Amino acid sequence: MLIVLYILLLVVGFVGLIKGADMFVDGSSSIARQFKVPGVIIGLTIVAMGTSAPELAVSTSAAISGSNEIALSNVLGSNIFNLLVVLGFCALFHPVPVDKPILKRDFPLLLVMAVAVLAVTCYGAIAHGQLFTVPYTAEVGEVGRIAGIPLMIFFAIYIVVLIVDAKKNQTEEEGEEPLPLWKSMLFILIGLVFIVAGGKAVVEGAKFIAKAAGMSETLIGLTIVAVGTSLPELVTSTVAAKKGEVGMAVGNAVGSSIFNLMLILGVSSTIHPFGVNMASACDMIIQIGVVVITFVLSATGKGITRSKGIFMLLLYVADIVFAAIR
Repeated sequence: MLIVLYILLLVVGFVGLIKGADMFVDGSSSIARQFKVPGVIIGLTIVAMGTSAPELAVSTSAAISGSNEIALSNVLGSNIFNLLVVLGFCALFHPVPVDKPILKRDFPLLLVMAVAVLAVTCYGAIAHGQLFTVPYTAEVGEVGRIAGIPLMIFFAIYIVVLIVDAKKNQTEEEGEEPLPLWKSMLFILIGLVFIVAGGKAVVEGAKFIAKAAGMSETLIGLTIVAVGTSLPELVTSTVAAKKGEVGMAVGNAVGSSIFNLMLILGVSSTIHPFGVNMASACDMIIQIGVVVITFVLSATGKGITRSKGIFMLLLYVADIVFAAIR
């Protein structure tokens, strides 16, 4: 009987995510047109922060409660999901061209931060050549305040750069007549409430079902929790792509990944430092590889086409299989 209630919770969560994402995209794109701000900037900021709210709540509470593996694997798993599944799934419905600013600014930043986090947190293990010589459950580093505080500072600088860039590149957004400002803000607020509540419902339901199936905490964090907290990004970006707001869809996926790695990891590790086991270190390396692959696919040809999207989805499946059998 209890398992049925949690399955029902999952369904209700999905409904909330879909409805919330639809309202969130409508409100955000309307504001973008009103203030002549490119949709990609809205996607990198407002939409990315809004859809990453579940990750922030889950990782912070997990760090405080001592669930180190969930706190870190949620961030890493969400980023891998955002880049491979969110962008890959969007490409199934609509070709995803990636704007030059994202290729020149956001992807390089994400790659540098991903490498920096691995280097800082696992420096000792890397220096002594122990990174691949210990069991997956062995601790090989720590995400502490020495990493968390700089991550938050760099994130604040990044947001300032985006705001300045938005003011310099105001454009006339084509499309339907924008909603009144008050209505746009109401749509964003209500949509965000549905997104956060729906994401929380999905995560709680999925966690219960996963534990009942005997999954480890690391695997739960990397898969069920990460996928659950990333559903807002998936739904929001898919809805945006289907509405023709491709720039917002890409900005949301990439912006959420930056938000996860810099702010969420920064906040959670500053509040309560936590250890890094070999499995999470391996996922950090996979994250770096995923960033590189996604960047190459985005920068070549006409962006992310349907065939590239299918390839990205298959890569994600391979990663999940590897995580399950290691």
